[in-house]
Amino acid sequence: MTNIAWDTGTAYDLFISLLVLHQAAVFGLRPSWAAGVRQRISAPRREFLERMYSFSGTGLEWVCSLPKPKDASDALRIAADLEPAARFEALTLPAEVPAEARAALHAIAARGAATAAERETLKANYTHHGQALRPAGLENLVSAWSDLAASGEGLLAALQEYHTVFFSEEETRLRPALETGLAHAQDLADRMTVDTLVESLSHGVRIADLGSVRTLTLAPSYWTSPLVFHIRPRAGQVLLVFGVRPTVQSVVPGAGAPDLLVTALKSLADPTRLRILRFLSGEALSPAELARRLRLRPPTVTHHLHALRLAGLVQVTINEKNEKRYAARLETLNELNAALQDFLTKQDEHD
Repeated sequence: MTNIAWDTGTAYDLFISLLVLHQAAVFGLRPSWAAGVRQRISAPRREFLERMYSFSGTGLEWVCSLPKPKDASDALRIAADLEPAARFEALTLPAEVPAEARAALHAIAARGAATAAERETLKANYTHHGQALRPAGLENLVSAWSDLAASGEGLLAALQEYHTVFFSEEETRLRPALETGLAHAQDLADRMTVDTLVESLSHGVRIADLGSVRTLTLAPSYWTSPLVFHIRPRAGQVLLVFGVRPTVQSVVPGAGAPDLLVTALKSLADPTRLRILRFLSGEALSPAELARRLRLRPPTVTHHLHALRLAGLVQVTINEKNEKRYAARLETLNELNAALQDFLTKQDEHD
């Protein structure tokens, strides 16, 4: 039986917002606005973060391990108390990195340089968001671990400055949504099975082996919407950080229209995506199977599936090997229609 644990705190959004600002397009956010926020950070620390996010994990496993309350200021205080090298490893090294890659990184840190064999080991075993590291990301990873203490000091300084120039004010805006989202999720948990609860909170994610998970930790996030973070910190445990930003709100303050509504309408305005939805309304398919039916390259299909996932129009089932199968969520079309009508008829209220 799966035990549900609840967690919350603005520290989750501290790290997620930084990731989103560095991968704005992936989350359906306007890149120019994200770049403007990053410009508030001084050049040396901004450049440090840009290099780091070419290889870094999310840091959410570390946030999950913190004592409550898990507000951003608490996380920064605890991070400051860590030895710099340990800080950098804890906040940037993903839990799923294989033992071979971890051993190579520790050897690089001890020596202060990487051998050709260690670089090859990292190329073969270290992935970034499910993809092989790009050459620049590999070089940035090796450089950071070659002077781990300096990297740990640089990370703390960058996080502290980001909190000062942007996130401390952002916390005020997102706290009510986190509280409301957590209460709503806990209410759903009293009325749903674990599988249905996960699918509802994630807007379409199914975890194939959820029955074998001993502890499922659920944590709300404002900046995650409409995606989720699905992390396995250790065997038998899953951390799912789910989005709670209301559909009528945008992550960009004062935006003319809600992000989720604009993203959904854009995703439907494409003939290939409409064909994908038609296929997926009949059966669940993998990206490779869709690519064969559409006679398209698999990366192209993956791009379209991501756009549909941002809009909540597809359901994705993830197994323990992180393999994915997709199906249509046609009920989202009704939700989209309601959101569009709400925006059009209550425009003054949302502006």
